Formats: sequence, C-alpha cells, structure tokens
Amino acid sequence: MHFQANIKDIVIDYEIIRRDVINPRLEFRDKQLYLIVPHAYKYHEKVIYRHRRWIYNRYSRVQRLKELSQNIELVTDRTIGELKELIYSLITKTENELGVKHQKTSFRKMKTKWGSCSSKGNMNFNIYMKHLPDRMIEYIVFHEMVHLIELNHSQRFWDHIKKRFPNYKDAETMLAAYWSLIQKQHISPYREL
Repeated sequence: MHFQANIKDIVIDYEIIRRDVINPRLEFRDKQLYLIVPHAYKYHEKVIYRHRRWIYNRYSRVQRLKELSQNIELVTDRTIGELKELIYSLITKTENELGVKHQKTSFRKMKTKWGSCSSKGNMNFNIYMKHLPDRMIEYIVFHEMVHLIELNHSQRFWDHIKKRFPNYKDAETMLAAYWSLIQKQHISPYREL
C-alpha cells in the first residue's frame, strides 16, 4: 500500500509492506522508503512521525546523491588488470607513507563496500572500483590502509584520514554518488564486468 508523508518542506512517498515481523522498521532501498510492519499493525503514521528526522535526513541525502550522480562520469576503459596494478602501486606508496605493512590483497565484487581490511591485515577491494577516477581509488586505498593503524572508525582514524584528505567527507559523499551511478549502469543480474 502506498502513502505519503509531509516532513518539513518535502512530500515523501512510502510503501507499507506487511510481513511476519514483531516490530516495524524503516528501510530505504533503491531510493524508495519502505515501512515493514507486522500483518495487523495499524499505527504506521506514528512510526513515520517518530522517525521523521531520520527519514528527512536520509531522503535529503538520497536526493543529493541523485543530483551529484547526474554530474559525474564513470571510467569506462579501465580493465580489472589495470585496476589491480593501480591499487598495488597505491598500497606500496601508502605502506611507506604510514609505516605499515599489509598481509594479502584480494579483489571481488562487493555489493555494500568499496573495500575492507581485516584485523590480520588482509585487504579486499571491490572490482567495481575500476569505474572510479584515480583520486577516488587513492582515497579508498588510503582509507583501508589506515585501518592497519586504527581498525575502527574512531576519531583517531578520521584524524589520520584528514592528514591526507582534509575534505574526506566530500570524498565519502562522492563515493556514494559514484556507487549510485554504478548500480544504475552496471549492476544487474544479467550484466557482467
């Protein structure tokens, strides 16, 4: 069932999905707001009201990313081999800069992350990074390499990031915009890299 909510200066469409759940929950998927509720639940407007700030902030972010993704272009001529070569060179450079050493590097398709770093120092990178400009790839590699110093996203972690990328929040926003565009143009069950 489709509904609308007026929150501040915007009208947000949302869909109610009834499932075998105990508590209601909100989800933004594919730029659409869903309210998942138990089968007999009648108070969906209260849930929307109670979480209006989160909905507004999330909706505003989705709209901003949508606008940003209209003004960027994906790299289309980089091979996975060229991506790996670039990442290996950035890892070497960053290890020297930070005085750290990683253990192993692997590449795979990921649906929710650009990269990861395990507590053992193993690095994983998303092969969809091949569609990013070099500066964004450099940011991701640096971000993951800083996890060799700080495994979490504490303030100390972000302090390390700020030394090389003082506008890291802009980089994070741009990565989200690129991801939105990659999903739209390249990720489907029938499309291969």
